[in-house]
Amino acid sequence: MFTAFLLDKSRYHVEVISGPQTGSEGSLIGEVRARSIPLTIFPHMLRQINPYHDFLCLLKLARFIRRGKYTIVHTHSSKAGILGRLAARLAGTPVIIHTVHGWSFHEHMHPAVRNIYIFLERWIARFTNTLIAVAEKDVEKGLKYGIGRPEQYRLIRSAIPLDEFDPGRVDRDTVRAELDIPTDAPVLGNVGRFSTQKNPLDWVRVAGRVGRSLPECRFILVGDGPLHPEVMIALSEEGIIDRTILTGLRRDVPRLMAAMDVFLLTSLWEGLPRVIPQAMAMGLPVVANAVDGSSEAVVQGETGYLCPPGALDEMAERCAELLRDPARRQAMGKKGQDYASREFDVRQMVAQIDAVYQELLTRSKHG
Repeated sequence: MFTAFLLDKSRYHVEVISGPQTGSEGSLIGEVRARSIPLTIFPHMLRQINPYHDFLCLLKLARFIRRGKYTIVHTHSSKAGILGRLAARLAGTPVIIHTVHGWSFHEHMHPAVRNIYIFLERWIARFTNTLIAVAEKDVEKGLKYGIGRPEQYRLIRSAIPLDEFDPGRVDRDTVRAELDIPTDAPVLGNVGRFSTQKNPLDWVRVAGRVGRSLPECRFILVGDGPLHPEVMIALSEEGIIDRTILTGLRRDVPRLMAAMDVFLLTSLWEGLPRVIPQAMAMGLPVVANAVDGSSEAVVQGETGYLCPPGALDEMAERCAELLRDPARRQAMGKKGQDYASREFDVRQMVAQIDAVYQELLTRSKHG
C-alpha cells in the first residue's frame, strides 16, 4: 500500500488489485481507498484453494491486465502471487515482480501440501523477473529449495512509516487511563492475528509465567482471529484474564504500543514481521522467537532478545527481567529506535523498489 501511495505519480500510474476477504485481522482495503489509490476487487481471489474460483480468477486477471496494458505487475502474498504472476505472463506483461513476505511453505505444513507449494513456487519463478525478499533467510530458503536463481533476488526490507510510529506524538498516560491501566504498572503487549502462525497460545503461556512472578503486571493483546476462543480459555487457565486487555481490531496501533513496556512476539514462522520495527520505533524492547526474519529484525542483547521456539521459561525470564528494569528497557528502546530509523524507513524502501522498477523497465526495452 505504501509503495502504491509513495511512488512518484509523475512517473507511475498505480492501481491495486485485491480479493474481497478482509479476515479477522482487518483489511487494508479501506486505507487504499482513503488514499485515493485506484482499487479493483476480484471476487474470485480467495485465500483458500478452490480450483473453480482460482481458474476464474486467473482468466479475469489475465484479461484485466491485458486490457490495462500494464508495464509492471508486482504481486504480494502467496496465492495471489502465483495467480497474479501467471496472469501477467499470459497477458504478456514486460516486467513481473514478486515480493516474498515469507514463503508459502513452512515446516508446520503437511509434507504433501508443502511439496505442492514448493513445486508451484519453483515453476512460477521462471516467469518472474525479480524476487524481492524482505529477509535474507527468505533468499537462503528459496535457493535451498531451487526457487529461482541467485541473480533474481533483491533484499528490500518491509518498512514502516516512521512518522506514524513516533512515541513523541502519543500521551502514554492518557492511553493508559483509557485502558484503565495504572501509570506505574509494567505492561507486556502484542499486536497480531490470533492464528496458528502467530502462536498466541504460547504468548498467553509466557504471559502467565510473567504474571506469576510480577503480580502487578498487566497485559495487552491487540488483534483478533480464529483462535480467539482458545486464547480466552488459556488466559483463564493462566489466571491472568482479569489483568489482560483485549482490544480487538484497532487502527491506532502506535497509541496502543505507547501503553506497553515490552513487546513479546511468539510467531512460529515469519517473513520479516513489520510489527517488530513498529515496536522498536515506539521505543519498546522486543522478545521474540528466533525464527526466519524475526532473527534479522532483532539485534540480540541490544534491541531485544531472541529465544528458541518453545523456550517459554526463557522468554518469560527475559520479559520479566526487562519489566523489572526501566533503565535497561530505556537503553534497549533507544537502540531499537535508532535501528528502526536506519533499516526500516518506508521512504527508503520505496526508493529501492523504484530503482528495481527502472532497471527492469530499461532492460525490457533493450531486451
